[in-house]
Amino acid sequence: MKNDSAQKSTFVPYVPASKSLPELTAVAIVLGIVLAVVFGAANAYLGLKIGMTVSASIPAAVISMALLRGVFRRQSILENNIVQTMTTAGEAVAAGAIFTIPALFLWNLTPSQSVLAFIVLTGGFLGVLMMVPLRRLLIVNEHHTLPYPEGTACAEVLISGETGGVSARLVFGGFIVGGIFKALGDGFLLFKTEIETNVARFKNAVIGMDTYPALLGVGYIVGPSIAGQMIAGGLLAWLVFIPMISFFGMAGTTPILPASDPISKMDAWGVWGSYIRYIGAGAVATSGLITLARTLPMLGRSLRDTLQGIQRGGQNGGGIAERTQHDISSKWLFGGIVVLLLVIAFAPFTNVGILGAIFIVIFGFLFVTVASRIVGVVGSSSSPVSGMTIATLLIVTFVFQMAGYTGQDGMVAALTVGAIICTALAVAGDISQDLKTGYLVGGTPWKQQLAMLIGVAVSGLVIGFILAVLHATYGMGSEALPAPKAVLMKVIVEGIMAHNLPWDLIMIGAATSIALEFMGLQSLTIAVGIYLPIHVSTPIIVGGFVRWLIEAFTKDEGLKKSRVETGTLFASGLIAGESLLGVIIAIMIWLKVAMPEHVLFANGLVSLVLFLIVTLVLWWVSLRAKPSEGRS
Repeated sequence: MKNDSAQKSTFVPYVPASKSLPELTAVAIVLGIVLAVVFGAANAYLGLKIGMTVSASIPAAVISMALLRGVFRRQSILENNIVQTMTTAGEAVAAGAIFTIPALFLWNLTPSQSVLAFIVLTGGFLGVLMMVPLRRLLIVNEHHTLPYPEGTACAEVLISGETGGVSARLVFGGFIVGGIFKALGDGFLLFKTEIETNVARFKNAVIGMDTYPALLGVGYIVGPSIAGQMIAGGLLAWLVFIPMISFFGMAGTTPILPASDPISKMDAWGVWGSYIRYIGAGAVATSGLITLARTLPMLGRSLRDTLQGIQRGGQNGGGIAERTQHDISSKWLFGGIVVLLLVIAFAPFTNVGILGAIFIVIFGFLFVTVASRIVGVVGSSSSPVSGMTIATLLIVTFVFQMAGYTGQDGMVAALTVGAIICTALAVAGDISQDLKTGYLVGGTPWKQQLAMLIGVAVSGLVIGFILAVLHATYGMGSEALPAPKAVLMKVIVEGIMAHNLPWDLIMIGAATSIALEFMGLQSLTIAVGIYLPIHVSTPIIVGGFVRWLIEAFTKDEGLKKSRVETGTLFASGLIAGESLLGVIIAIMIWLKVAMPEHVLFANGLVSLVLFLIVTLVLWWVSLRAKPSEGRS
């Protein structure tokens, strides 16, 4: 602990606390608002189409640098940081909304714009405000243990734009490689970006991989240990649970709930969708509780310091002078949370009531804490927000039913609570990454937090309109707009109200996490691997393996550090390039630009070869580093 304290005390951000630069300016706010709306709209469509969103922080950083420097001739890195912070609000609000709210449309309801705005605004504001007290614990105190891969990558992108030279060439070299790969794969559909193969003589045992350079870069940044834990969860799900379920169900001719088809007729994806996601949701929820229990002493100390700061009338425990340590005033922070909860409890146009507000307090604080820590390990793109929302809906809907909230009113009330919490989790995860970026570049925390609140406000006011337009155009749940996550939430709420939810699967996941803890393992990252398809974990472990090779075969500590930092810069570029092109492709689809409909090379070999080439390039770039290269 003493060594950790010494490391924390000697950390100096890129812009030191003693130096002030333009930060929360009018230009940055206006540009951030525009990008927040654009990224929010694009990600809303993309998430309803494929069930996932694209991280906006790194693309926003690249765009803000290009616009602020090239168009407005402004040179402040802290302005760039504000723009990317506000932009991520649009993506986070979209993610929270599309995973839950479309279920209201699927029930043939026509929620008003005021109700939709109320849900996302209260959830988004709570996500920001509940995360603020955790900044010191997660971002500062655990700076050397929680990498926050996307936040770190975003900081590298911003800093490389300042320093130029080798760092800039590394980042933008990776940016070009990642962008070209994404454009050719998911844009022009020249090759598949998801490949898989069955394990011979092993029913429904599948090994697959999303051949995305961004996931390769994430694996390199988080390192082999975390990447190994994720793939362990994936292997447990896809080479143990799925084949086991398939084996015992191969002779069955009757569907076993919650599936609608017999197991004998299912492939690996069918088993995963019908059974493993429930097991994964139970595992993530239980691991989250275990993680929270472990951190309760530290959380207690953080809360005590915050309350002491309120009593003294200062900020964060007594008027810390350094600019880089100022959060939003504690009085505004806790006052805002209380006001939001009172509004939720007594708002006339929702029926969640006091009971719903109590659930939001409990699960909001619990899962905001867990989500903020998870994204520090696996990044926002791999954060199981939907898994934690599922866990929330399981309990909330059950209690609502026991309390007499039944029928459509009960389902709407439970979903509203789940939607508010889901939005809070998505926003909290993204602002955690943003605050990590700010910590590295030397941003002022309260200005970032205020920027996120502004971004949430603007995005929350327009996201309901976007959802309504998409529903009117395509229809939620249709082939053109499947809304897979929202359909799952709808099924869960209806299942509990109708007494047919597979609690056995949820408890299997919970028992798995407990067993992993007794083995001395960190169950949370493994549980995330269980919940996500193995196709996500596989490229991450490849990146972790490249990092391991660099560290294992470099004996000189100075050279090892330089090689890892050089590889991190290039990996950051891979993430930035692919993310930016992913958003551009989403915008083109949203604008109905004609896109290819069929993959040219559909056998996956081209995709695998290209991914391996990118992997070798990442390894080669890291090896070329010299002790004098890299940023300390």
